[in-house]
This record gives sequence, C-alpha cells and structure tokens, in this order.
Amino acid sequence: MAGFEVIEGQLNSLKEEGRYRPLSIWEGGSDSWMTLQNGRRVLQMSSNNYLGLTKHPALKQAAIEAIEAYGVGAGSVRTITGTLDIHDRLERRLAEFKGTEATLVFQSGFTTNQGVLSSILGPDDVVISDELNHASIIDGIRLTKTNKKIYAHKDMNQLEEVLKASGSFRQRIVVTDGVFSMDGDIAPLPSIVELAERYDALVYVDDAHASGVLGKCGKGSTDHFGLHGRVHIQVGTLSKAIGAVGGYVASSQVLKDYLTHTARSFLFSTSLPPSVAATCLAAIDVLQHEPELTERLWSNANSFRTSLQQAGFDTGESQTPIIPIIVGDPARTMAFSQRLLEEGICAQGIVYPTVALERGRVRLIVTAQHTAEDLAFALEALKRVGSEFGMI
Repeated sequence: MAGFEVIEGQLNSLKEEGRYRPLSIWEGGSDSWMTLQNGRRVLQMSSNNYLGLTKHPALKQAAIEAIEAYGVGAGSVRTITGTLDIHDRLERRLAEFKGTEATLVFQSGFTTNQGVLSSILGPDDVVISDELNHASIIDGIRLTKTNKKIYAHKDMNQLEEVLKASGSFRQRIVVTDGVFSMDGDIAPLPSIVELAERYDALVYVDDAHASGVLGKCGKGSTDHFGLHGRVHIQVGTLSKAIGAVGGYVASSQVLKDYLTHTARSFLFSTSLPPSVAATCLAAIDVLQHEPELTERLWSNANSFRTSLQQAGFDTGESQTPIIPIIVGDPARTMAFSQRLLEEGICAQGIVYPTVALERGRVRLIVTAQHTAEDLAFALEALKRVGSEFGMI
C-alpha cells in the first residue's frame, strides 16, 4: 500500500528551508502573559486579541447565560433549523452598528470571503484585487470562473489603468483589505472609492484587522474614512478584536437574501453556537460603552512603534497595532523569533510563502492589555536580540 513518501519529502523540504513551524501548545486562555506547555511564562505579542475581550466579564457572562438558555450548539445549518432568534438579533445589531441595511453572519472571516466572492463573481465579471490581499480573498476568487486582475499594493495609478480597461465586463469589483495583516498598513480607501465611482465599480473591503480597531467604536475602515454609503460590501470578523469567532458581511438586504441562497460556506455549515452569538452581542456593547479600550490600544501601539523605530528597527509600512520587524530570509527570521522566545517574548516569525522570500519578519501585535511595564520589557529584549543579529 502506498504511503506518505511524497508528503514526507515535502515536509523535509520545509525543514531544510527553515520554514517548518511546529504548533505551540499553551496552557490557559489568551492573555498578555501566557504559559507554554513546558511551564514557561512569556509575554504574548502575536495575539489578535487586540482589546483583550476574550476574558471580558460581560462577554463571559453572556456566553454562560446563552448556554443555559440554548444549549451548546445550534443543531443545524442556518437554512433548516439553525437560525435561532439570537442569530437574528446579532445580525440586526451588527447592521445597526455598521450602518448598513443588513448583515449575514458566517462561521469565520475566511469562510465569509469564500462564500461572498464565490457567489457574486461569474465569468462575465472582473475582480480587481490588491496584490497583498489576505489568503481568504485569494481562495474565494479561485473558486470562481471570473476574470482576475491584480494591481500593485495600494498603487492607485495602476488600479485606474485596470479599471479603464475593464469597461466591457458585466460587473467590476475592487477588493481590498482594510488593514493589511502582514504589514499593518491601511488601504487608501477614499482613493479606491473615488476611482470605483468614476468607473462604475463595486468596492469590497475586508476589515478583519480593522474590526474593533479603526473607526468610531471600532466600526472599521469605512467609518474611519467617513465613507458610509459608498462602500458596497464590508466583511468583518467576530474573532480578533471582538474576542470570539465568526465573520460577517455588511451590505444591502438584496445581497443578504442572495447569499442565503448561494453562498456554499453559509449553506453547508452549522450555524454559530448560541453562546458565540451572545458573546458577540455583548462585545458590541463593550465597543460602544468602553471606548477607553480602543484609546489604550492606539496609545500603546503608536508609542511602541516609535520606540522600535528610534532603536533602529525596520517596521515596514506599519500604521496600526500590527508592527512587523523586517528580518530578511526565512531561516534568519525564524532564528530571530526563537531567540526572542528564549528572552521571554512570543513574536511569531512570518516567512515565505505568506510574505515575499526576502521580506521575512516577526509580526508584533500590540494590544490594549499590554501595560507600560510589558512594553518596556519587550523593547529591551528586542534591542538585545536585534543587536545580536546586527539589525540595530
């Protein structure tokens, strides 16, 4: 019987290239300081838990009460018996929060992009995508037979050239991340919207890393730039800053109705557990009534980024709490990440193919939970290791 020789060979290649990364096992939940399975306590600087909501008392209480009322699962896909009143409340509340007609909740941000893009794009359409868009956008497009155009990262001149040449298609859809997950920079959304309006295109924004981070009360990049009513499709996440799991699309009622009949990742997945829906409802309340969390997030991020730059680190294009430190080739990047772990800092190495081969980096994520003492500890460790590696 055939074995896994081919797969084993490919796995060995990853190890030889310095790109192999075993899973880390953590004791306890997400926090600013976490304990590895070996009992080592380290400062966590790779978590998407931007606001620390995974352990917020209001969210935990909402989940507990929902389990008592509904049980642990929804029991079905949404189109059979899996749309409970708490799911409907969440979608209505999200639409109100985002300022759109409707929202539709999916099981993750990844499946949201897959479901929406594969449903709305056909062979007579063209999708125009930023070259650094998230893997879920790339995979969602791959599921279609649409025409695909890529423009250089945030290059508005190239985007306009592609739009000019795309007038013959039935639909033109420009897709961009709101905040780019590897570099922490923000899409030039006002310019994208202006070009889309000039050339009769739809605008689709994935706000996975902008949800709960950008805009008033964390409403996202559309709110951040004051573009309500001019962005056609907004995708958000219920993980990351929201602290739970899931994704959603905020748009028109027409699109929601269409997706409930066509989006395969929606149609064929059991709906979110009621406790998760309740948690997300509580998270929206926290976003609206505890703005100090977002304020602390940005204060921490801006001051820490400045300190890194003053020390001589290359932080790329970072404008947000995502702060990469550019290292270079994959093996050196992973060695840098490992040395930081030895110094008590969890800063995950990100290498090819997630980023360009020569642009390996450790991606730091600063959160509202980090104290001034935490960030001082991290800065000193980074300086020590950066000096060892000749980076500063």
